[in-house]
Amino acid sequence: MGVTPMIVCERLAGLLVHACFVLQPSGIMRRLLFASFSLLSMVMVSGSSVMAQSQTWPPLPSRLDFATPYGKLGIKSYEYVYESRLQIDDVEIRPPIEGLLNITYAFDLPDAEAALVSVSDGDLQCPFKYRWVVLHRKGYSVSPPIGACSEKIKVSVKGRRFFLETPNNQKADKIDTYIYDGKALTRRSRKFVQAPQP
Repeated sequence: MGVTPMIVCERLAGLLVHACFVLQPSGIMRRLLFASFSLLSMVMVSGSSVMAQSQTWPPLPSRLDFATPYGKLGIKSYEYVYESRLQIDDVEIRPPIEGLLNITYAFDLPDAEAALVSVSDGDLQCPFKYRWVVLHRKGYSVSPPIGACSEKIKVSVKGRRFFLETPNNQKADKIDTYIYDGKALTRRSRKFVQAPQP
């Protein structure tokens, strides 16, 4: 059997783990090693669950802060890559959101502002989770974690409902839609229908 890209990834992951825990680097080098390991683990998970879908997924945007009339949503970084914290006006939000964070999407709503935050905590089985954060005059609300496990997402807002669509992480022929209404999170699944080839 030849050397496949997945085998190469597994060997690189082993070297990164060795560098992180045996050599015990410090400071910037440790952050770079953990970031590299995180990226490699995402590639491995994506490669091990190759889907038969040809649907186009937009690239995942990234920003570290989002200024709104109701406060500034921002990410405070720490030395360890998975210790970043989500804050509003430099105060950590509750419940705490911690990990490798990015503000991926932001929406301007009547009397509110909403942002979707991607969270990576080093979990190889589910490298991406998401949280909706809605800021308004009376404070903010945070959705339960959305275990989409993929950076392939499409988001939209209809009224006060927030939609996140993503491939099902266990069944390649399914698409999951997570709906957050400001209080509860629900999930719907539908069969993926591939467009006919021209």
